[in-house]
Amino acid sequence: MSESLLYQIALTQIPGIGPVQAKQLLKQLGSPENIFKEKISALSRLENIGAVRARNIKSFTHFKAFEKEIKFIEKNNITPLFIQDEHYPKRLLNCYDPPIMLYFRGNADLNASKIISIIGTRIHSDYGKMFTEKLISDLSSLNVLIVSGLAYGIDTIAHKASLKNALNTIAVLAHGLQSIYPASHTDIAKEMCDRGGLLTEYMSSEKPDKHNFPKRNRIVAGIADATIVIETAIKGGSMITAELANNYNRDVFAVPGKTIDPKSAGCNYLIKNNKAALLTSARDLIEYMSWENAAPKKKIQKELFIEFSDEEKKILQLFSVKEVMHIDDIYLQSGLNSSTVAAAILNLEFQNVLSSLPGKLYKMS
Repeated sequence: MSESLLYQIALTQIPGIGPVQAKQLLKQLGSPENIFKEKISALSRLENIGAVRARNIKSFTHFKAFEKEIKFIEKNNITPLFIQDEHYPKRLLNCYDPPIMLYFRGNADLNASKIISIIGTRIHSDYGKMFTEKLISDLSSLNVLIVSGLAYGIDTIAHKASLKNALNTIAVLAHGLQSIYPASHTDIAKEMCDRGGLLTEYMSSEKPDKHNFPKRNRIVAGIADATIVIETAIKGGSMITAELANNYNRDVFAVPGKTIDPKSAGCNYLIKNNKAALLTSARDLIEYMSWENAAPKKKIQKELFIEFSDEEKKILQLFSVKEVMHIDDIYLQSGLNSSTVAAAILNLEFQNVLSSLPGKLYKMS
């Protein structure tokens, strides 16, 4: 495992090779080992790589330094998650810039059936605190995985409320697992490792540099089915995360507030501009996401009367196992590209075989 992990970590540290380029390299060459062993002439001809990046790959010699990182991983019971691994968070695979490598300390299922991210201002109001706590309490029976960023304010309130209600909760960090930022949240972070976990794309010694936080936010947005903004000013990390969630085709919800309250200005803006659905209670979320749909499963009988394409048959077969499916799960489980899936689903809707539900969900008609 160590040699393979060495190449995986190294791929994330090559100058000029970010998540997008690394993802393309893996698609074309198959593995990190193949990337480092490929000839420079072949690398330079690959799409979006070119001569400079090719030279950076071939001149990379810092492998020895990552042996220390592997020892830290093994000593601290950390799970390294490479983008090609079975247990890598599959929702992130639908993002155009997923982290190539993740480091996870905890026991939560990163592919749980229901995941929401809760974000908001660091300087919250009593209203924001009360709403966050009640929302999570009302969701406790649904076994929802709660994701946030361990920051002051709404983030930490969400983590604490999750633990109180026996829900797993994950903090996505903007630094390595060697330390906790802010340090005052060390105790809750330890508690979360037993009921959730800590997740980061950064190596253990990475400090919480200000540039890391916007990058961290894309994981918060991409790993969840929906992002909920409790309170936020018109600018800040929460607004960046909400925009990222929209770009990733995720559902976004915002809690409305007073028009004169700066802490609610961002939420009100998102709702007003149709960038977020208005959220007033857990019931809104449950209904929108169709999380209480308990209708009996239907057999796919319409195949007897309608001639389907191979792609449509592949999609319909998924519904013989699960009656309601999110669009992201259809992409992943069908193995088809997004445009093919979109065309097939549209045709199935025209034929009244599939019906769309709120929250980008589909079911048999």
